[in-house]
Amino acid sequence: MKQIVDNFSKTAEGYAAFRPQSPDSVYDLIFAHAPAFDTAWDCGTGNGQVAIRLAGQFEKVYGTDISAPQLARAAQAGNIIYREERAESTSIPSGAVDLITVGQAIHWFDFEAFYNEVGRVAKPGALLAAWTYTNLRMTDALNELMNHFYMVTTRAYWDPERKWVDEKYATIPFPFREIKAPPMDIIVHWNFDQLWGYLHTWSGVQNYIRKEGVDPLLLIEEELRTAWGEDELLTVRFPVYMRAGYVD
Repeated sequence: MKQIVDNFSKTAEGYAAFRPQSPDSVYDLIFAHAPAFDTAWDCGTGNGQVAIRLAGQFEKVYGTDISAPQLARAAQAGNIIYREERAESTSIPSGAVDLITVGQAIHWFDFEAFYNEVGRVAKPGALLAAWTYTNLRMTDALNELMNHFYMVTTRAYWDPERKWVDEKYATIPFPFREIKAPPMDIIVHWNFDQLWGYLHTWSGVQNYIRKEGVDPLLLIEEELRTAWGEDELLTVRFPVYMRAGYVD
């Protein structure tokens, strides 16, 4: 089985504070196609952003993650059961779930082992939905600066799994009866400090810091502030891409 990759325990506080929430359009699609609303499993739940939304629709929600610090900050509800477990091997009962969700995490998994686990825990006809958001889009000047920072400055410090995100999940193996999901967007209105905090949650940035002993964002801080300009808030867009299908 693929080695565990945990890039987010050390940034759990920042992740909870600065990572954007999935848009309503993601949940509208999921709830429109879910076959039933008894039990859901949010895999790679992190701080429970998705689990708490599912808890409003499902009788029971399992949230699993390998990161104890992330789970310690997870959103709570009486019908959510959080467990520190690998996606590929859980204690969820066989044939128990109507829905499996994976928000911004499936690219870290061992696909074959995870899909075997999906087949074990899913009821016949359960829905699996996995989605990712790609690099943020802002003004032209900021986009140019961030593209260089991502593609050049930090490129060598991203894990190999990042390629699945760059390819918008279009190339991940997905052996399910697929539903076509339209492109979607996360839209937020951020100040500079929120952007700064978000960028520090990038695994490529954290890997750079660990390997080089310096924060790469400090190399572009002046340019970034200049490109941001005088506006207090700017609109930030994250394109979202989903793969969804039924587990037969």
